[in-house]
Order: sequence, then C-alpha cells, then structure tokens
Amino acid sequence: MKSHIHIISLCLLYVAAGCTPSAKEDGLGHDHSHHHHTEHSHDHDGHNSHAHGHEAHDHEHDAAASEGAHSDEIILTPHQAEQFGVRTAKVEPTSFNNAIKVSGQVLPATGSEGIVTAPSAGIVKFNSTANLGASVRKGQALASISGKGLSGGDANEAAAIEYEAAKRELERVTPLHADGIVSTAAYNAALRAYDTAKAAYTGQRGGSSASAPVAGVITALLVAEGQYVDAGTPIASVSGNRSLTLRADLPEREAASLASIGSAKFTTTASSQVYDTKELNGKIITAPASATGNNQRPGYIPVYFTFDNTGAIIAGAYADVYLLTSPRDNVISLPKEALVEQQGNHFAYVKLDEEGYEKRKVTLGASDGSAYEILSGLHPGEEVVVAGAIAVKLAESSGAVPEGHSHNH
Repeated sequence: MKSHIHIISLCLLYVAAGCTPSAKEDGLGHDHSHHHHTEHSHDHDGHNSHAHGHEAHDHEHDAAASEGAHSDEIILTPHQAEQFGVRTAKVEPTSFNNAIKVSGQVLPATGSEGIVTAPSAGIVKFNSTANLGASVRKGQALASISGKGLSGGDANEAAAIEYEAAKRELERVTPLHADGIVSTAAYNAALRAYDTAKAAYTGQRGGSSASAPVAGVITALLVAEGQYVDAGTPIASVSGNRSLTLRADLPEREAASLASIGSAKFTTTASSQVYDTKELNGKIITAPASATGNNQRPGYIPVYFTFDNTGAIIAGAYADVYLLTSPRDNVISLPKEALVEQQGNHFAYVKLDEEGYEKRKVTLGASDGSAYEILSGLHPGEEVVVAGAIAVKLAESSGAVPEGHSHNH
C-alpha cells in the first residue's frame, strides 16, 4: 500500500515539475517535459495568448487597411511642386464650346505681302539676318547679288563704268553746246547715253543689294545661297506682321453649323502653341451667304478670320483649326496640359493634401483645341493639377516618399 502511495506521489511530482520554466532545469538531468501535460496545464494561459494574438492581428489589419487606403498616393513636396511649375485648380462646371476640327492655312493679309527681287544678274549671297521667321524693316538689305568671277564680268561693274563715262561726256559737251561749239544733235546724243547708263546703274559698283519692300516677317527664301539668278528673279517673300488671315476649310456636310461659328483656335505646323483668334483681336470675315460662292476646294467651304500677328506666326503655315460654335453649360473640362496618356487611357492628378496627389482615370469628350471635356472621373470641387502634370508623373514613377511623411491620413 505504501508503495502505491509512493508511486502516486512521484507521478504528481513529475506533473508539477512540468509547470516549471524548463524541464531541463528540474535538476534531474532527464527530459520529462511531457508536452501533452504542459498543454493541458496551461490551457487557460493558452487561451489568453490566443486572444492576445487575435488582438495583435486586428491591430495589424487595421494598420494595413489604413495604409492601403492611400497606397497609391504620390508624394510631391510644396517646394518641389513650385520648382517644377505644378499648379492646381478646383474643377467646376462651366460653359464649353462645341468645336469642329478642320484643316486650314495662315495667309498674309491683303496688301501686306512683298516679294524681294534681284536687281541684277549674279550670284546670291544672303545676309546673316535673312532667316525664315526673322522680322525685317522696309528697305532692309537681305541679300547681295554679284557677277564677279562670272563670264562677261560683273554687270554692275560694267554699268558703273558706262555711267561714269557717259556722265563725263555730258559734263564736257554741256558748256560747249551753250557756247555754240557743239551741235544740238551731239549734245542730245550725249544726254541719251547718260540717261541710259544711269538707268542701268544700280548705284553700287560691285554687285547689287536686294531689299525688303515692306516691313514684316520673312516667310520664304525662294533661292539657295550661291545660286545664279537673272535680274528680276524673286529671291524671298516678306509678309507684313501687322495682321494675318486664317482660312479654315469647313466640309460641306457641316454647312448647317456655319452660322453659329464665331471664333477659332488653331495650331500651326511650326509650333504646338494654341492660338485663339479672340485673344489676337480676331474676327470672322466670311459672310455665310457668300461663303459657298467663294469655295476654293471641292467639297469644302472656306471660313476666313483676320487677326493681329504677334510676330510668332508665319504666313503660309498650314494649321489644325478648331471652329468654335455655340457653347454648352455645366461642363467639366481640363486643359490639355493637365492630362497624361498611358496605354490608351487618360489620367489626371487630384491633389489630396499639401503634398499628396492621386492618379485618377478620366474619360474624355470633345476638344476645343486647348481643353478637353471630362465625361467621368472627376467631381466638382476637387483640386486637380492643371499645369506641370509631367512632374507629378515623374514623382509617381520614382515612388519616393520624403522622410517623416506618413500615408496614414
């Protein structure tokens, strides 16, 4: 009986030993940890631990959810935004002009174009200021023409010699004719020779100078440097820079819209800048009743606008023209500079806070040449990047977050 009690006591001792921090520390030198007994003995603590684990998991989940809410936020500090020209504005519904996109051309205004011609035959040498688009004043020399080195010599040199000889002969016979020593026939012959030589003489002994007939902008160089030309050959054209004409070719199928056209926006092949005829003091000069009669291209109706030239628009340039018709109200729109394109989709950047931006997919509608109608993706009152969108796009690509910034708002 005592032996049974001793065995039971020993078993209880071993169970108790399982509650110690480590079975190896029981001083017995044996591994009697009895894991299944330990699990039972710590049932209560295990449940507590499990509860705490759930609590920790919940906190981690909340933190992850909070961070995930702004995981796509783009960071650009106010200093960086100012440095790269990023500007924002609140989008609000406003009026937006319907537009008809057509092709066209910038033409010189009537009476403002001049042709520079060669006053004599010879080799053309343009001055350093004779460049396409350069502004010139009336009478400004644009090129020199010289026959030096050519067979027969320089015509101007020969004309100068003839002129000087005829002038000396006339000066010699004039007093003699007055004294009755030289006959009237001889005097008249000397006078004719002088007038003929004077007409052939350009005033320059070596070569001649071609000058601008009007003040304006050089729109074309019609010959190449070093090319031989005859007297009277056109070598350049100059368009007066005070006013220009825009011709827009409206398809006949759009003829019903002609009466509602009031202004136009256009870009030329020489520049991507968008010009507005309203801002250039322009006005439509084609009367709808007579437009069809002045048709210059089969199937098209020419629509003309006159406008002030800023000096940057070259006559003769072809243009993409947006003919603006009646406006629509309550339209959200963005300038072209506010939009970026990726794989056929268009995006704008919405400002979330002082240095946070969100990339937003938008659906585009009509364009008036400088802005697009936004059909979906933006809401009134949101602050959107309207300039410097490329800088925000670069910040998006870098994915850099300044030190100390948190996405948890």
